[in-house]
Amino acid sequence: MPINIEDIKNERQFKALTGVSRDEFDIMLPIFDESNREIINENYEKKKDERQRKPGGGQKGVLDTTEKKLFFILYYLKTYPKFDVLGLHFGFDKSKACTNVHKYAPVLFRTLEKMGVMPHRAFSSVEEMREAFAGIEDIFIDVTERTCARPADKDKQKESYSGKKKHHAAKNTVISDINKMILFIGYTVMGGIHDYRLLKNEFPPDMDWFSMFRVWVDLGYIGIQKDYNHCEILIPHKKPRKSKANPAPSLTDEQKAENREMSSLRVIVEHAIGGMKRFSILTEKFRNRKEMFVDDVAALCAGLWNLKKSIA
Repeated sequence: MPINIEDIKNERQFKALTGVSRDEFDIMLPIFDESNREIINENYEKKKDERQRKPGGGQKGVLDTTEKKLFFILYYLKTYPKFDVLGLHFGFDKSKACTNVHKYAPVLFRTLEKMGVMPHRAFSSVEEMREAFAGIEDIFIDVTERTCARPADKDKQKESYSGKKKHHAAKNTVISDINKMILFIGYTVMGGIHDYRLLKNEFPPDMDWFSMFRVWVDLGYIGIQKDYNHCEILIPHKKPRKSKANPAPSLTDEQKAENREMSSLRVIVEHAIGGMKRFSILTEKFRNRKEMFVDDVAALCAGLWNLKKSIA
């Protein structure tokens, strides 16, 4: 029997199915409707010479209200069923389920952009970054990694294989503030690239990116203090290498205490990434093959997390 939004009994069940609260859903609904109408009209204008019907003409589908459309795309992101299962849950076949996912994901993307909760994706200049991060003193940098299907191409297999996680993956750089808002999520890359090399690709060291911020990173970013001009970079102490002169290397008690203190604050970015990963599409092996969709869903889930934080 198809899922009916009216049959959802309580807030807990609603969050389990959509990843958002009723309040968040209701706030998004009119903006989602407006965005959907805009995209329909834009597509009509592009193809109006080929069309025989005006926008809104023709047979009505199963998702015949804005509420059902928004619920559908949130349900997909939250539960990430296969298209056969998704179609069964909503009363259409798997091909229509696939079509509707790729139809309404851009609508949700535009909705979150209009609400001002989408994180930045790239900066063309240091000034642009400083303007976007105005009033922020501390930034927390980390990488989120997701399992993806093993590519058929041998070269792509090598590019996507993560030696750290021992699987094929996609990853994004994430920058959050002290309130766990995701300020920046880099474009998705294959899992074979090292976290710090990814940061240097996105923020070339020959520019003065971090001199206005206190930057918190983990040991995956060793070298950042040497490569970048900075206000202050806080990175844990690394345990010395074992050698003949030092056969039992260890950190001092003071260094261990400093690492614990740093970790207790740097965990903020881990919580922000965990907020994104409330949606199963970022935690299960990514199956979709449509170009750039692996990147779109990361941005969408970050935007939905920021929506939650902005309303809380």
